[in-house]
Amino acid sequence: MLKITNCEFIVSAQNISQALPEDLSEIAIIGRSNVGKSSFINALTNRKNLAKSSSTPGKTRLINFFDITFDCDKEKFFARIVDLPGFGYAKVSKSEKKIWQKSLNEFITKRTSIRLFILLKDSRHPNMVIDEEVKSYLDSIKRADQEILTIFTKADKLNQKGKSVLKKDYPNALLISNLKKSGIDLALNKIFEKLFFKRCEK
Repeated sequence: MLKITNCEFIVSAQNISQALPEDLSEIAIIGRSNVGKSSFINALTNRKNLAKSSSTPGKTRLINFFDITFDCDKEKFFARIVDLPGFGYAKVSKSEKKIWQKSLNEFITKRTSIRLFILLKDSRHPNMVIDEEVKSYLDSIKRADQEILTIFTKADKLNQKGKSVLKKDYPNALLISNLKKSGIDLALNKIFEKLFFKRCEK
């Protein structure tokens, strides 16, 4: 059985020069502001307040690092979650936004320890242009040793018909609800498999 037995916030960084050493495989989480990134990290690690949400969407512009320990069949595996700044809402000047985007782009393209990108999308708005642009961007910079996993949040807001349509349009995507914690175990197992090329016994 797979579970996360330890998780802790380590540090925040404004750019790659302030980042931690590349000594662990990393899971980079990216998504629009207000998509539920902090809630997803808390649900995934089963920690209520590990990642803190900003009251103002788009306000947080730091890269946050969390070290985690997976327990798979009594064997421990170590990794790091990298919570990237949310995009789409920030009300900042053009010059500030340009600097911010440059720093984020540099981090994503040069950070060799990133093994998995998790793109979070709101299940109620699955086809937003900005989400598709980010997916195309990740596809264009992804290295051979990296993968992209799309996860739809807030699935509890959809009825059964809505879920069926979403699964038909995105057959490989995962649907989760941070609030009800549905789909979290499946997401955890999928993340572990892609990171360590191993499955845990149920």
